[in-house]
Amino acid sequence: MFDVLLSIVIGFTITFLAIPVIITVAETKKLFDVPDERKIHITPVTPLGGLGIFAGFIFACLLTVHFGVSSEFQYFMAASLVIFFLGLKDDILVISAIKKFIGQVLAAFMVIYYGGLQIKSMHGFLGIYQMPEMFSLMLTYFAVIVIINSFNLIDGVDGLAGSLGLISLSIFGIYFLIIDMPAYSILAFSMAASLLAFLIFNFQPAKIFMGDTGSLLIGLVSAILVIKFINVANTTEVSYPIAAAPAIGFTILLIPLLDTLRVFGIRIFYRRSPFSPDRNHIHHILLDKGFSHRAVTLILVGSNVLAILLMFAGRNTFSCTALIFFAFAFFFSIISLFYYMPSRVPKLVVAKSTKKESNGNDIKPSKLVPFSKDASTILEQKN
Repeated sequence: MFDVLLSIVIGFTITFLAIPVIITVAETKKLFDVPDERKIHITPVTPLGGLGIFAGFIFACLLTVHFGVSSEFQYFMAASLVIFFLGLKDDILVISAIKKFIGQVLAAFMVIYYGGLQIKSMHGFLGIYQMPEMFSLMLTYFAVIVIINSFNLIDGVDGLAGSLGLISLSIFGIYFLIIDMPAYSILAFSMAASLLAFLIFNFQPAKIFMGDTGSLLIGLVSAILVIKFINVANTTEVSYPIAAAPAIGFTILLIPLLDTLRVFGIRIFYRRSPFSPDRNHIHHILLDKGFSHRAVTLILVGSNVLAILLMFAGRNTFSCTALIFFAFAFFFSIISLFYYMPSRVPKLVVAKSTKKESNGNDIKPSKLVPFSKDASTILEQKN
């Protein structure tokens, strides 16, 4: 327990102290994420917050995890280094999607082949229990890579990826602490504490972004924890077994995971690369409806927490298959609700000019005004 508390203190303190230094250096060296037609922010902000997150996380793990007892953690740390340098290079220089994918496969290889992390059973989902070795490996690689990318792709609004990561990692950390697996609890809480410190500087208006360095790292740690959770939570060997563990683990990562799968599906359907950029994410839908960054974050985090509570309450009543289908239904109900709701953003119309040029022609209109009943009434009266 002491090591867990120490990891929280170290992770939070180092990240909290590092972020202001990173902001200052970025301003000096002009290391900014410049707004363009796809970016939501309108002012240059440094995307190097992942440096602070990684520093807090890695120091907390290295100082508190007993590697002699949990030997697989040396490979988890090696995979974290791969993800860190991959994300850092993308934040500074920008790399191609194929190079990023190769780096993610390498990190997945380390945690699966050397770290011994593998989904060996579906625990009754679709009637499947033990799986053939080849299918098990393919599913594990797929899960790790999709989860890594899910936090990378959901990181489009101030505070969103960090808040979702904080919630999921805290849940995993508490569970592994309860069942006396302190190394995995440290892994979860080290990252959660670093994210908590980062979020102080990341909520709207954000002073810094986590960038690919931070979001990819959250995805890797979440992938390790959820696969370990699925493997141990549904067994009688632990002090607190949880029925339908795959469904619970899936729901803990519900928003980033299903939004990524949905967007990948849309891109593939339109014969585009799954990694090609667009504005189809759930946070884009909410922003287009007029919600602020803070409101989008609170809505999506609240929805994820509600789904977790519902799934946990029904774990002993419904099968794993039924719960996962319910999770899908819950997520797409949220999508549909906001997709079809009326937009809160006022429509713009061009105000007709009442002034004349010297030759008698109307001056070309150049003023945009919100379209409302009052505005339309005024325009009708002027016409």
